[in-house]
Amino acid sequence: MQNCDFAGFGTALTAVTAAHDDADLHALAKTVTTDITALTASAKAAQAAHWENAHRDNDGLNASRAAFEPVADQAKALVKEIDHLFKLATRVHDADVAAGTKAAEGKKRLNALDAARHGVTEHLKDARYFHTQADWLQTRFPDATLCDVEGLVKLVDHTNLEENDWSLTPGRYVGVAPEEEDEDFDFEEALRDIHIEIDGLNAEAAELAETISKNFKELIV
Repeated sequence: MQNCDFAGFGTALTAVTAAHDDADLHALAKTVTTDITALTASAKAAQAAHWENAHRDNDGLNASRAAFEPVADQAKALVKEIDHLFKLATRVHDADVAAGTKAAEGKKRLNALDAARHGVTEHLKDARYFHTQADWLQTRFPDATLCDVEGLVKLVDHTNLEENDWSLTPGRYVGVAPEEEDEDFDFEEALRDIHIEIDGLNAEAAELAETISKNFKELIV
């Protein structure tokens, strides 16, 4: 997380916000900037306190994984904020264009912000991915030894195999894993994204209707 190019993203964000006089965009940009600073500080502190001198045994790795969980949660929240910020910036740009502002320069700034956004969010997602995988592994095999896990692995002997006609089909032994909720799904965020997308589609529909009407008038004349 500390190697993430937040500086490049910050430069692109400044260029976009400076070009638009929109209170919501400026407020969200300030929140994102503050949260980037907070995440960077948290990651650095967690590394110093829970990784650099941590024991490289099972107990030490479990403790490190638990200590980094708040940082992983911060990264997840920041990714959503950054994505929402870009969608809001796009909506503000489209509104300015509809009001008569030239689109070319604004689109160039948005493209730069989008590229920087992708770089930052992919980095954060990768960092959180590794934490999630460590959590997945350590919660299923807490003692770092092979054990039965419903729906994943089952230790059987020849007696078990014989009882199942010597079948080696895993499903006959491991069972079915309990269904897990998708913790990454944010219903409120999904609704907000849909709302922003609908606003954009409505604006495009109005513009298209106006173009069609103009073309019909020209045909009639």
